[in-house]
Amino acid sequence: MKSIKPMNPPQPTPITSLVSRFSRSLSLPRLGRAALCGAAVSSALLAAQSSQAGHIFVIAMENHNLLQPNPTNSPQQILGNPAAPYLNSLMTPGNSNSVHSSFAVNYYNSGIGVHPSEPNYVWAEAGTDFGVHTDADPRATNGNTFYAGALHLTAQLTAAGISWNNYQEDVQLSVSPTNSASGTNGPVNPFYGTTQFNYAVKHNPMAFFTDTAVANVYPLSQFFADLSGHNTARYNWITPNQYNDAHSALSGGFTYNSVHYTGDQASIAQGDNFLAQIVPIIMASEAYKDNGAIIIWWDETENGDTTTRTIPEIVISPLSKGHAYASTVPMNHSSDIKTLEEIFHLPFLNNPIQTNETDATGTGYNNVALVNDLSDLFVSGAIPQPEQLRVFPEAFVIDRHTKHVFQRVRIENTGRTEVPAPLFLALDNLSANATLVNADGATSVLAPLGSPYVSVRVDQDGDHDRDDFLRPHESRTVLLEFTDSNSGRIDYTPRLLNVVPTP
Repeated sequence: MKSIKPMNPPQPTPITSLVSRFSRSLSLPRLGRAALCGAAVSSALLAAQSSQAGHIFVIAMENHNLLQPNPTNSPQQILGNPAAPYLNSLMTPGNSNSVHSSFAVNYYNSGIGVHPSEPNYVWAEAGTDFGVHTDADPRATNGNTFYAGALHLTAQLTAAGISWNNYQEDVQLSVSPTNSASGTNGPVNPFYGTTQFNYAVKHNPMAFFTDTAVANVYPLSQFFADLSGHNTARYNWITPNQYNDAHSALSGGFTYNSVHYTGDQASIAQGDNFLAQIVPIIMASEAYKDNGAIIIWWDETENGDTTTRTIPEIVISPLSKGHAYASTVPMNHSSDIKTLEEIFHLPFLNNPIQTNETDATGTGYNNVALVNDLSDLFVSGAIPQPEQLRVFPEAFVIDRHTKHVFQRVRIENTGRTEVPAPLFLALDNLSANATLVNADGATSVLAPLGSPYVSVRVDQDGDHDRDDFLRPHESRTVLLEFTDSNSGRIDYTPRLLNVVPTP
């Protein structure tokens, strides 16, 4: 094989946040020409603003769609619902409450069939539900005490020395954070004024991992003390009880803004009342004013997992686009994890997703590394987008004996954290005249499907231990081998994957 120096050497092209896509076109001369030309690759770089998101507050809500085909179905949707005036004010341009708010219009279920509530809370921690679909308290007999060896978000935060707290309303009325508790003889709830209480472990995502089940968990009253005492963590998860999160109606219904609601509308009114009180308190804090962000999160779609049903997702922050900006970018629970890992400079979670749990379109999977993050809800630069990997493509070279075409590609970690194995280079949109001879397979779980890919060997010495990471400033090289049916142009869009592209 004869190597010929390209006339225009390709430039290194950044791939942002481990998995991204860029388009490039490389020209192949007709066979027999004396030289090969590599077209330069250009990239658009966004100028990050000086301000990035600070303290994060996630408030978990329950069991209602933002939009659904028939708003009169039970449960009723949130958008336009008279029992949710505060929530709708956050999504109404011109309303004073919406100055700092943005919301997602196309936020879908984490995966087809990911129900009931508990798998979605587990997903919010681990980027998967591990195939366990139950609402049971964590017990070995229930098959949902996962998770001793599984990497998850708050474990990553602990390892990185980043503070986090888990606030669970009514947890103090239980014998343990891993035991649910409900009744009618608790203290008077300050939000709805009765003695009913209801702590549900299924709504406590950290409870299903042995290293965080009882760590950093506090009653909701502690949150207000921490907020006023300037002692909030960088990451704060808040779960209201099952009356304040809109899951269940109080036994006597609920009167809100002089209207008495019962049934599902009562549960919506209770949740709206809770948010109308807690969100302004957070917004008045120093932690929020210092570029904090409140994420109002819902668990799952109701009565279907198609794109006709969307989950509410509202962001309130001085760094949001604000004024009820409505993002149409597709998002899901993995989008939240990806955003948090970008904010805290953590590697993306890579827990396996069940092959039947495709996304709402049925064409791909909501792997953390591949989904859209929440950055469209924020001003540019609020969510850090560090360059993690760069691809350095060399020119095409022709073996004049076999007529095969070769290209060497170097992949370098230019980020600040290790990139774990496995690592794959997929060639999306490969031109029809070209075939990747040394492909290890074709993508069948990560859309676009059918793209040939090659494995990138990360482990250098075969010990499957310390070298199973591509460390900062390290690189690996892969050799691509093509056949070309018409000796013409080869085009493709490289895509780096750190999740296995086939089942």
